[in-house]
Amino acid sequence: MKKALITGYRGQDGAYLSRLLLEKGYEVYGADRAGDAGLWRLRELGIEGKVKDLPLDLLEQGSIMDALEKAQPDEIYNFAAQSFVLMSFSQPVLTAEINAVGVARLLEAVRKTAPKARFFQASTAELFGSTGSAQKNETTDFYPKSPYAVSKLYAHWITVNFRQAQGLYACNGILFNHESPLRGEEFVTRKIAAAAARIKKGLQEKVTVGNLDALRDWGYAREYVEGMWRMLQQEKPDDYILATGEVHPVREFVGRAFEAAGLPLDWKGKGLDEKGCDASGAVRVEVSKEFYRPADVKELVGDASKARRVLGWEAKTKFGELAPIMVDAEMKRLEGAKVEL
Repeated sequence: MKKALITGYRGQDGAYLSRLLLEKGYEVYGADRAGDAGLWRLRELGIEGKVKDLPLDLLEQGSIMDALEKAQPDEIYNFAAQSFVLMSFSQPVLTAEINAVGVARLLEAVRKTAPKARFFQASTAELFGSTGSAQKNETTDFYPKSPYAVSKLYAHWITVNFRQAQGLYACNGILFNHESPLRGEEFVTRKIAAAAARIKKGLQEKVTVGNLDALRDWGYAREYVEGMWRMLQQEKPDDYILATGEVHPVREFVGRAFEAAGLPLDWKGKGLDEKGCDASGAVRVEVSKEFYRPADVKELVGDASKARRVLGWEAKTKFGELAPIMVDAEMKRLEGAKVEL
């Protein structure tokens, strides 16, 4: 029986990957900071109590060493991070301590206590920043536009360095936006899906969002964790992009979510004055500068041809299916029904 250690296992990706590995017969250790935040994800996936919990804080070297020594993992997946881009502008030092130096701490601990383990680092499409509108591949230059992206760039390159200089089996998964009903409501897609359902049920009047023109490559997180697992099953470690290859504006995601809730929108105005109104003329979506990033990335779309060729992985759920999946889950939650995940 293989053993896996997943940091940040109570988040969206960690929870989905935990279920996947349990289904594959792994003994799964979940490492996270103390607290019960995120246990609802494990509960909805039907795996609460099946993952062996270990305390781990990327700010504390001792806790990392302790977790690795207890788990003795064959595979390590690192999702632990300060993952909110907007927050990183107001907390750049903390973001760097967790996302950058924290990964260096983790890799150094792996080198000392579990050098034969295979390591996966959750990297991000935000690394590419403002490098044009063409599909990004593994050879595209990086140009990070936020403290979050800068911190993740360090984590990406330190992972490469430990692979090349220290001989670790270490991979980066450069993950383009991947969403699901397990997203936190701090993320715009879940915020929108939850609002559409609540507005339909008369529990909320409207939702306020940021830049509707931002273009992103959105996939289904449940499928992306399969790609992550496949990266660590290859003979040699390497870095891979996981993406759909399609790009859509935030506005279109909003429209599809409200349509799935039975509230098709009519858009009026432009910029900060743009509003989405339902058939009665009631404003259901409005824009606020509060949710704009100080420096935003206009467009991010990925080329996952290497993952298709080497890993045999590709995104199957199309953009048009994603918002309805998320809204349906929100409706069921409000109705007290079982959510299919």
